[in-house]
Amino acid sequence: MMDRTKRPLVIVAAFSGSLVVGLLMMLWALGGLRSVAAPAIIGGPFQLTDQSGETVTEKSLEGRPSLIFFGFTHCPDVCPTTLFEMSEVLRAMGKDADRVNVYFISVDPERDTTAAMKEYLSSFDPHLKGLTGDPDAVAKIISEYRVYARKVPLKDGDYTMDHTALTYLMDRDGKFISPFNLNRKPEEAAADLEHYL
Repeated sequence: MMDRTKRPLVIVAAFSGSLVVGLLMMLWALGGLRSVAAPAIIGGPFQLTDQSGETVTEKSLEGRPSLIFFGFTHCPDVCPTTLFEMSEVLRAMGKDADRVNVYFISVDPERDTTAAMKEYLSSFDPHLKGLTGDPDAVAKIISEYRVYARKVPLKDGDYTMDHTALTYLMDRDGKFISPFNLNRKPEEAAADLEHYL
């Protein structure tokens, strides 16, 4: 026979256990557990053109780790700062920079032609490739990489772009690893990136 002092503890434990099981089943039924167990896939098939007119696809990512940043050439601050930081990491890597893909993908195909990308990227490390394409091709990769990008009208009739400002780190198979932290010394970021070579 159970001790009377332990009986309330057993009842509380049984109730708590059934509550947890009930909540887990409800989350599973609503699809909540599926999203926890299987995070959204980032990346997928694409076909864009770099600043030299060469075609770049998802197959181009294979064999090397890749850093990918989405932005636009008329960006006033975040994009040039990020591209400068990427250039500094590549400089810190020395010859190993040849073993990394580094892509700047336009979210503004209306203005970012291959010629515009070539001129813009001439101020940064030569390893950087600027990718653009027609609006449908750009919309496709924006969707596949779960990037937020929206045209924002300005008072003078022009526009700017509001967009995700993450740098994506992809592995040698073209699979997403994590956002890559550029907000540190270039040598630290370079040493981190070299782990994926």
